[in-house]
Amino acid sequence: MSQPTPVASNAAFISYPKQANFGRNLPKNKIYEHSGANTRLKDLFVEQVEQIVWQYKLAPETINLPAKPGVPEIQIFAIQLKTPELNLDVLRCIDGAVQFPIVFELSFDGQTQVVAAYKRPIEVDASRWVLSDYFATAWLPSDIERATMPLALDLGGLYEQVLHRLIPTPARLQENIIDLVARVELVAAKQREVEKTATKLAKEKQFNRKVEFNATLRQLKTELEQLSR
Repeated sequence: MSQPTPVASNAAFISYPKQANFGRNLPKNKIYEHSGANTRLKDLFVEQVEQIVWQYKLAPETINLPAKPGVPEIQIFAIQLKTPELNLDVLRCIDGAVQFPIVFELSFDGQTQVVAAYKRPIEVDASRWVLSDYFATAWLPSDIERATMPLALDLGGLYEQVLHRLIPTPARLQENIIDLVARVELVAAKQREVEKTATKLAKEKQFNRKVEFNATLRQLKTELEQLSR
């Protein structure tokens, strides 16, 4: 599973209100119970995760914003890592166990990274949730000055604004979050195609095949540029 392209801005490092502080340890075995984690996933948790803290609970009763369908609450989980990299399957496992949108703050060796996927209930079955790819900031000092929490009319609007700060591609005029996320995933897939074709071109010895790969590569780069705008 590929790592997300990091966003350099620190805008996703948000100063959440004190009244939303939850500060409870989340035992790994509770995650296992609610996600049906297999042996491989449990090993990843043991090898890579030191501690999971349910740091903030953004809900109508804590920050006085109304819930919205699909966003009844937003959870902020702080994860202390044992290693500088975390397998994204660990985050997928936690997201699968907790039926709310989650924003993760990963910490290792005095550095912190904010990571989240766009998470929404499936229309035909609200008890099941669908996850996008993950979006992330670069690793920045843990004591970095944090931004004020975005203003919003409801929890759905707040969630979207937090995600916009993590997504590397700017939204088009009147593009909703579902369409933006789908386009960003297309950009990532197209980028992989570009890299794959460039590798083939570099290895190819036959002139006519080089010409073909060159033409394909130019077309892919044009499509990538159009998707990225």
